[in-house]
Amino acid sequence: MNDEQKYSRLDTAFAQFLTQRTSFNQPEKASFYALVAELSYQQAQGHSCIYVTEEQQILVKASALASEQTISPLVLEKNRLYLQRYWFYENRLAEQIRACLQYSDSECNINQQLSRYFVELIDETDWQREAAKKSLTHPFSVITGGPGTGKTTTVVKILALLQELAIKQQRPPLHIALAAPTGKAAMRLQESIGQNKQTLPCSESIKQSIPETVTTVHRLLGARPPSPYFKHNATNPLVYDLVMVDEASMIDLALMSKLFDALKPGSRVILLGDKDQLSSVESGAVLSDLTTALPSYTTELKKSYRFGGDIKTLALAVNAQKSDEAWAVLEREGDQVSLLKTDLIDAIVERYALFLSYVKDNADIHTIFAAFNQFQVLCSNRHGEHGVININEQVEHKLTQQGKIKITGQWYEGRPVMVTKNDTSMQLYNGDIGLYLYDKNAAKYVVFFLKADGSIKKLIPSRLPAHETVFAMTIHKSQGSEFDECLCVLPDKVNPVLTKELVYTAITRAKKKLILFCEQSVFRLALQQKVERTGGLLDKLTGKDAINKTAD
Repeated sequence: MNDEQKYSRLDTAFAQFLTQRTSFNQPEKASFYALVAELSYQQAQGHSCIYVTEEQQILVKASALASEQTISPLVLEKNRLYLQRYWFYENRLAEQIRACLQYSDSECNINQQLSRYFVELIDETDWQREAAKKSLTHPFSVITGGPGTGKTTTVVKILALLQELAIKQQRPPLHIALAAPTGKAAMRLQESIGQNKQTLPCSESIKQSIPETVTTVHRLLGARPPSPYFKHNATNPLVYDLVMVDEASMIDLALMSKLFDALKPGSRVILLGDKDQLSSVESGAVLSDLTTALPSYTTELKKSYRFGGDIKTLALAVNAQKSDEAWAVLEREGDQVSLLKTDLIDAIVERYALFLSYVKDNADIHTIFAAFNQFQVLCSNRHGEHGVININEQVEHKLTQQGKIKITGQWYEGRPVMVTKNDTSMQLYNGDIGLYLYDKNAAKYVVFFLKADGSIKKLIPSRLPAHETVFAMTIHKSQGSEFDECLCVLPDKVNPVLTKELVYTAITRAKKKLILFCEQSVFRLALQQKVERTGGLLDKLTGKDAINKTAD
């Protein structure tokens, strides 16, 4: 791939814009242009910065467009070159986390309280208890672990313990906020907290003090689209004493920085997530950096209580990059894990038959949603023969041929759509899924959305924000979701998107069954590729870099 194919129009326009503002001669201009274009490209790939050689550092300094002390488009820090905005986000986040760690609770005797919620094991470590102990004695904590390790179960107990401690210390109950990156993840967390609260060994008043409402991070902060700014920030902080965020691996550097900026001084933060999952689509690998840099504040839950069998075995082998062992699990053709050896589109159409039968019979809306959520096709890529766009088109074509749907324009009864752009005015967010169905009460077709609290939101199609058909979705979009059965589709050739983190994330979306459609050679090569994000957050948190305290 040559540079013209590699770089987007934004990359080249930005590089040209900055290059025109230098006094370089032509060879220097060409070198500077190439460097800026590469920086813009790598930032779009999820890197916070790029490493530059000594010769390139001299070139950047001579451009007069890089400075840490004044507002400039570029920042050169040691051998790392940043866009100004991302350098600020990284420094600000490191600064805020270090400030958060300055607040410390005295390690009061909490063993008695812990023993009421967690059984004290003799011959092994109870990692859930360890996570609770850290969260009770530190203002900042990270709880990580794979599917079924009890992250939500643990955090609900932690919230109850913290409320009990507040009463014991004659303080008001904590004002708690619960959040997740997407509407789907918020819905899952809300359901889990509601279920787990009822089994807590505490008083009813303590249970009532634990909120069940979960919001998206954008809504928590008060998004102001199309502006990148939020209502809550350092000058207008959130009112909460504790903010707990689930699926933290999905949160990018910019959003995490803005979240910490909006915390009031002294507030607690608990982050939950699977550090082995994909990092955010945008810049940074924040959760991974935090778990590496702050082991004293991190607990990894290692025992799975509901995630087992061949799905777990496959996920562990993929995560360890053991391709032979992973493929052997797939070839066993067990009840949980198998390879798809029949026609891809026929298999997808057959699997959605139950959902479409409920649509045809005008079943209860919750029943229709439950049927749809039982199965999902997950693709590594959007484009190509085995990409999301083509598969959705092929599925619609096959369903039309079979008379199961009748398309009028772009709409048909039962069409599943995914919102692809946040719209706070509609209270719809990227990743929310709706179904186009007949509304008996209004006597017309509308798009139904199932909200986190179980309520239904209805919109006519013309009012929907940007959206697309979603018989198949990308693995990235599936983060924060779980399905009874997943069909994971990989391309016929390896590409940069294919990594072991991507495959691991797809596998762990399946609760009961995973079907994989791919060639063995592609699978092996995918597991050899690992996500490596370039950034300076890890060094700043471990003290290897001095924190610069300039503001944007």
